[in-house]
Amino acid sequence: MRLQLCDLTKKYGSFTALDRVNVTFTEGIYGILGANGAGKSTMMNLLTDNIARTEGRIIFDDGSDPFDMEGADILALGRDFRRVLGYMPQQQGCYDHMTAEAFLSYMADLKAIPKKRAREQIEHLLAVTDLTGVRHKKLGGYSGGMKQRVLLAQALLGDPKVVILDEPTAGLDPKERIRIRNFISSLSRGRIILLATHIVSDIESISDSIIMMKHGRVVGVDTPSALISAVADKVKELPCSPDELGRMEELYRVGNVFQRLGETWVRIVGDELPDEGQYVPDHLSLEDVYLYYLGE
Repeated sequence: MRLQLCDLTKKYGSFTALDRVNVTFTEGIYGILGANGAGKSTMMNLLTDNIARTEGRIIFDDGSDPFDMEGADILALGRDFRRVLGYMPQQQGCYDHMTAEAFLSYMADLKAIPKKRAREQIEHLLAVTDLTGVRHKKLGGYSGGMKQRVLLAQALLGDPKVVILDEPTAGLDPKERIRIRNFISSLSRGRIILLATHIVSDIESISDSIIMMKHGRVVGVDTPSALISAVADKVKELPCSPDELGRMEELYRVGNVFQRLGETWVRIVGDELPDEGQYVPDHLSLEDVYLYYLGE
């Protein structure tokens, strides 16, 4: 199975939201990382055909035909591609007057899932998203985390092979984020899962590959471990008095500010670092990668 973006571009007048992106996805979880405005949601909306592309192609090959090595554009595939697509939008677009069960039934109808199969899937998805006990409660009375779980459940109706999740943990408390993150991890076998976020910790532990975006362009693609290894000599920690913090932020990309043995320390990232301080090769994270490649 393969989903390929070829010179994918989206312009709004003179503004380029997505600039000739070339990426190939196969089975696994892909964390799409970037600040707000990096082009993540634009890419998601092009993949779901919610907006029209300016240039480029999106090719999908489900792998079912060993003689078809090229696949076809999703616009040509039309309904056939939408049948294998699950999408969780960034905005919580639920119908507040509906219950969770009614909402999922409605979405199953829109996806033309046979009634018996839909009932079985809804039962399963309500259980795995821990919503069975509130299935008859109207969505207007749900918390933000509960609504996120309903949206995730509807994205999985029809057992899609391509799952697109746009900021699935935005606005959730840590417990809810961990729950949804672990559930997403359990879905990866036999699927292409694209998870767009600016919350680094949500993708570091579950992604097979990270795609970093900045100003509408892809600036790096690799496994989390490879990306982290690449910045081993780009990160230092050193003591810094509160009075000097402003100057440090002018000179370097500053990560954490923390206390150590009664002193204020800073973690800084960059190509040129001061002689003082110490490298931290054994305590690097994807946050350091984010600061190095995507920080301003």
